[in-house]
Amino acid sequence: MRQPWEINVWLEDRKESSFHAKFVNQLTNDIQTGRLKSGMAMPGSRSMAQRLGVNRKTVQLAYEELESQGWLFASPRRGTFVADVLPEQGLTDGNRKLLNIDKGTYLSGSLVSELYRSSLTENHNGIGANDGVPDPRLIPHELLSKAYRRAIIQSTRKGELGYGDPRGVESLRRSIMDMLAMDRFMNPSLEEICVVRGSQMGIYLASRVLNPQDGVIVCEELSYPPAVAAFESNGFQVVRCGLDLYGLNTDALRAIIQQHKVAAVYTTPHHQYPTTVSMSMERRLMLLALSNEYRFWILEDDYDHEFHYETRPIPPLSSLNGADNVVHIGSMSKVFSPALRLGYIAANKRFIDLVAKEILLIDRQGNTITELAVSYLMESGDVKRHIRKMRRNYQLRRDFAMCEFYRVFGDDIVIEKPAGGMALWIDLQKITHDKSADRFSHPDFHFNKLFNTEKNNLTHIRFGFGALEKKEITASIEQLAKMLSKISPTN
Repeated sequence: MRQPWEINVWLEDRKESSFHAKFVNQLTNDIQTGRLKSGMAMPGSRSMAQRLGVNRKTVQLAYEELESQGWLFASPRRGTFVADVLPEQGLTDGNRKLLNIDKGTYLSGSLVSELYRSSLTENHNGIGANDGVPDPRLIPHELLSKAYRRAIIQSTRKGELGYGDPRGVESLRRSIMDMLAMDRFMNPSLEEICVVRGSQMGIYLASRVLNPQDGVIVCEELSYPPAVAAFESNGFQVVRCGLDLYGLNTDALRAIIQQHKVAAVYTTPHHQYPTTVSMSMERRLMLLALSNEYRFWILEDDYDHEFHYETRPIPPLSSLNGADNVVHIGSMSKVFSPALRLGYIAANKRFIDLVAKEILLIDRQGNTITELAVSYLMESGDVKRHIRKMRRNYQLRRDFAMCEFYRVFGDDIVIEKPAGGMALWIDLQKITHDKSADRFSHPDFHFNKLFNTEKNNLTHIRFGFGALEKKEITASIEQLAKMLSKISPTN
């Protein structure tokens, strides 16, 4: 297969006396460092010779030497390729240590490592794979393509494709500002909004801005693992707080405050992750009161505010009186697709300025084209219309999933009907009793151990129905029944 880009070789900095030595050693170095990857097709000897301004025979001799050393291999009538098995793989253990690039690097925590391994699996069966994500098949492809085309054309004409504001494109921040004001009763200024690449980036940046010396970060007893991993990676001790049918237990939080200095509380009040319960207004007001009394931040992850079915959703913490210490983190991923990678942070100007400085160091700015495209869709009302359509769709899937669970399991399960979101939290204790969660695995179900590794018993499962059609929901539930029958108390 042809390479999409020409392979260039830079020899000007080489110290060897002959061109042959320079060329051979540079190609060897490029293969060792991974610039030229295993299986990659090399340019033909004639093409490479013309590019370097040397005789073709010179390149052929160099290729032949690299073949003899095991760095390249020639395939008749196909060409020359970088070897699949490189010479370094045959080194002794002692010599291999000399090439160990991990030495002296920062070692990530066990939770980060587990999440990373999970993200690389073939079927992406880890947290986030199908734990309440939208159905990518429902993306409004034509609307998005038209918006992207308009964004590319207009930004090119206006010269907007250079470096810009690290807080995001102004038109999108204005659209988000209007949405938060009209739909969520918030009143942020333009300077109090920052666009990020999804809510996870927002969570990470918020924890970067906070200082571990100011105290611990409190999370709900069952919480979003990537958020916990982000806090730990930035040096915070994470303390778990009790959780019940009314959300985060503020009495338990007060007890934690008596024992620890608290820098922030991370919470998902709208639809608690993973249990789906909504935090009561009484709890919300108490949480704000504690925040103001003890001077800690509240990181409000409002990851799926758009999808609330039964009644009007309770206003976000950020919209209530006394919310000066609240950092509101939202996402457009649930509206369209996780691949869109677009979220936002709303907080006071000082906090946003600190976040923007962090963005300068790791990303410089967001994706201008995507931000402009989504801004056009929000301004035209297309986003609102799409949300209204998807809300009806996902509500039907929720109701169907609950009916199927009770059809298959009957009274052996308990489900508190969620007011919104794209997932169910199923109580399986009548079936599983004290059985270990280590014996259970399925891509559409996430068991309780994943959200708090201290508890290994299989008691609850989170089922994401949003990404599944009716026949797929039925198939997954029936597969679950078969798997649970193998670990039920009768076996």
